[in-house]
Amino acid sequence: MLQLRDADESGPAGGPGSPGSPGAATLVPGGAGPPFEPAVPPARQTLRPLSVRTAGRAGRLRQYFVFRPGTIEQAVSEIRVVVLPAEDGEVQSVWLLTEIDHWNNEKERLVLITDWSLLVCKYNFISLQCQHVTRIALSAVDTISVGEFQFPPKSLNKREGVGIRIQWDKQSRASFINRWNPWSTNIPYVTFTEHPMADADEKISSLCRLENFQTQLIQAVKKAHKEGPVPGSANGVLVLERPILIETYLGLMSFINNEAKLGYSMTRGKIGF
Repeated sequence: MLQLRDADESGPAGGPGSPGSPGAATLVPGGAGPPFEPAVPPARQTLRPLSVRTAGRAGRLRQYFVFRPGTIEQAVSEIRVVVLPAEDGEVQSVWLLTEIDHWNNEKERLVLITDWSLLVCKYNFISLQCQHVTRIALSAVDTISVGEFQFPPKSLNKREGVGIRIQWDKQSRASFINRWNPWSTNIPYVTFTEHPMADADEKISSLCRLENFQTQLIQAVKKAHKEGPVPGSANGVLVLERPILIETYLGLMSFINNEAKLGYSMTRGKIGF
């Protein structure tokens, strides 16, 4: 071990740089002492970039036109014009959900529960126009299934999560031709899941909760069966907890559609559609 010692402690005086020179110091072997121990760096700490994640999610939120200030309020106000009081009754609630078609394509939808109908509206949140409405009589609904999505074992394009399927006219499956036609609208059921940004905006999240939608829908269907029974059919709705089967195998079309979010009104570069 080496020690740093002042020059005046040893040796004869000499010329410059000698041990006797003022302010000079020499390195000499040191005696016994504690061994030199390098400073131990602090334990590694994991830093979570919360601000980065939050900013990224906020940036994605702005890409959806429905979450822009005032858009959903205007849409909910204007969508009520599609309701036919004589056929549908009064509007009970409005929901923002994602429809999953029989080919696993995602589609942004406004859904209205009225006294006697379920209205599924294709709404353009860019032009603020309702482009198409599917009207389902609540008294015709016979089965409501809630559960996780399920696919055939050899399916190449699967999804996770929970959905709700509403069936009517005592038909559990579409015909073979309709099942294999991606553009077919003659499907005896409709399937919903939560909007992908359902929990990103506190003001709109109440319109996107699938569990709340399920509760209100079941109540409305039971009331419709009681007040307007269908002649010649057993009235009542069957509520089941079971997997939601989507019979897709290759799924190339739905993969492209869902990855690009083509079923949503969004900004895409310098344009929006």
